[in-house]
Amino acid sequence: MTERPPQDQPPTATDGMIVCDRLVRIFSGDGIEVQALQGLDLLIADGELTAVIGAAGSGKSTLMNILAGLDTPTAGAVFVAGHNLGAMTAKERLAYRRSVAGFIWQQTSRNLLPYMTARQNVLLPMRLSSLGRRERLRRAALLLDTLGIAYCADRTPDRMSGGEQQRAAIATALANQPKVLLADEPTGELDSSTAQDVFSALQTANTELGVTVLVVTHDPAVSSKVRRTIAIRDGKTSSETIRHAATDELGETTLHAREYATLDRAGRVQLPRDTIRRLGMRNRVELQEEPDHIGVWPDQAPDQDQE
Repeated sequence: MTERPPQDQPPTATDGMIVCDRLVRIFSGDGIEVQALQGLDLLIADGELTAVIGAAGSGKSTLMNILAGLDTPTAGAVFVAGHNLGAMTAKERLAYRRSVAGFIWQQTSRNLLPYMTARQNVLLPMRLSSLGRRERLRRAALLLDTLGIAYCADRTPDRMSGGEQQRAAIATALANQPKVLLADEPTGELDSSTAQDVFSALQTANTELGVTVLVVTHDPAVSSKVRRTIAIRDGKTSSETIRHAATDELGETTLHAREYATLDRAGRVQLPRDTIRRLGMRNRVELQEEPDHIGVWPDQAPDQDQE
């Protein structure tokens, strides 16, 4: 994982493959403003495969649309592969979507042109590249084979299953060798077995093709299999779960997970909502500093009326 800059300094484009610093997105309409992102911070290292989770309305899809170059931030900074997304012209944004960031929608019907075969869909993004026809055909065949759907090369989407369509969509998104692959609920419409095939394709893109992958998911079977899961709540990153494998003396390998609250540059922490409710925390909490940690306790100040 990328080494983070000092807590009091803003991250820069060189600090990670994906860098968000106090990212804000406000939607306005009919005199009403909705703040979808409220100062979100995010740092993803080159080569990571990371899951993003959160309740409906937490800001996940808004974040993905900004990272994909489909939307623009209202305030804050966002960099992907060194590109400043907040300062791009429309022409630069189009070039960015073609070659830097691949994107996969949840709805399989949005990812592929229905009248083209899987091979033709993969070839289409490469038509504006500098590759010759033979090299384009070779790359399309390689991607379909690597993702396990070479047998679908001559099939149109209506002759493929939902999982096959999503894997063909991944191949299409990877056609121009992007640095980052973004997937917004790519398994949301699939059964558990098919979802596993799609997630395995994302893992293959990450490990064999070296692409940094960020996937939004509600599927615990997906989020539990990545090393790092980031939770978004109320438009901010609220916590991270880091997993690591440990092998015991018998050679058995188990996966261990540890949850961390996210600390922003202002020192703010979002405590888990279930913990706040269970402990009856409201308005303020008591802090007790120890040599190596800080204890957070429900407010125990004496009632003013009893003094």
